[in-house]
Amino acid sequence: MPDAILSLNAGSSSLKFALFEAAGLSRIAAGSIETVDGKNSFHARDVAGNVLADEAWPGPYQSVIDSLLTWVDGHLGASTIAAAAHRVVHGGSNHHAPEMVTPALMAALEQLAPLAPLHQSHSLAPMRAIAAIRPHLPQVACFDTAFHGSMSQIAKRYALPGEYETQGIRRFGFHGLSYEYIAGALVELAPEIAKKKIIVAHLGNGASLCAMEDGRSVDTSMGMTPLDGLVMGTRCGAIDPGVILYLVGDCGMTVQAVEDLLYRRSGLLGVSGISSDMRALQQSIDPRAADAIDLFVFRTAREISALAATLQGLDALVFTAGIGEHAPEIRRRICEKLAWLGMKLNAEANERNDLRITAPDSRVAGFVIPTDEERVIAGHARELLFTNAPQA
Repeated sequence: MPDAILSLNAGSSSLKFALFEAAGLSRIAAGSIETVDGKNSFHARDVAGNVLADEAWPGPYQSVIDSLLTWVDGHLGASTIAAAAHRVVHGGSNHHAPEMVTPALMAALEQLAPLAPLHQSHSLAPMRAIAAIRPHLPQVACFDTAFHGSMSQIAKRYALPGEYETQGIRRFGFHGLSYEYIAGALVELAPEIAKKKIIVAHLGNGASLCAMEDGRSVDTSMGMTPLDGLVMGTRCGAIDPGVILYLVGDCGMTVQAVEDLLYRRSGLLGVSGISSDMRALQQSIDPRAADAIDLFVFRTAREISALAATLQGLDALVFTAGIGEHAPEIRRRICEKLAWLGMKLNAEANERNDLRITAPDSRVAGFVIPTDEERVIAGHARELLFTNAPQA
């Protein structure tokens, strides 16, 4: 087996990467390429956190990707890259499992860009660059929507005439690679509840919830696009469709202007007028920052309660992603609103970001588990390319 798998997770202004040893999925290194004001900076660390690189990388996108591959080659030494594997936010109705990247697949995924305008094209950019630079390097696409394929038809459906569902207008759900990681981690970290009724709260700049039973998705807060559900950094979350009709019909806004409003100028940023970053809002004394936090907590607790109804009970709540992993005050406030479900927080454990943050007599167990989407991506690539590979 070749020696390493490169996992890539592209965003609007950054490209996160992680390098894994292929045989056992041990992490070798990780880092990012960040673009600010047209200038690219490259950062990399080893598994111990030691800085491996921190430098400026001039040039267009394809040149930067070429530099990344060259750096990985140098870091691996005599070893080789087995594959580059990518997170793709939207797989649509036709892509339910990881796939080898081909020109036809890239063309099909580009058609889904209007359903994930903040993500889809950015996921495709490194695929195209690598295909041009190293056409013989295998590439694998892993879809955030795939994990939610286990949802029932009722959970996937909108109350629209049937012909629209036939056209693919339905609920997909997102953050599936993160939820897949948490489902697997629970088997190792809390096997006594791993197969029970669980809600995972992926709370970051993008935020969503997933209701799981037996380790499978049964419902989620996002819908056809990553715009639905919770209040997010710049996205509004669930909104009355009549608001959209009013903005277009009575306010005269174009579709493009509405898209910009709902995806880029709403959420925590829109309510606070200050920042999309929860850390900045928590440090601010501006009452608008408090309003934004209050709304985030309110909506998150409300949607957790709704998913508990889907599950017909709740055994555990897991917090993950940036806010979920690192904001004990937000976790505390959400859990307090869920006291009626039987959640009883252990204040000290919560402040320490312990694995388990609820009291021994809490009817609903609470956990904090860091997610690792890049590891899931690498695992899928290994399985697809080397079906007889040993499991990690």
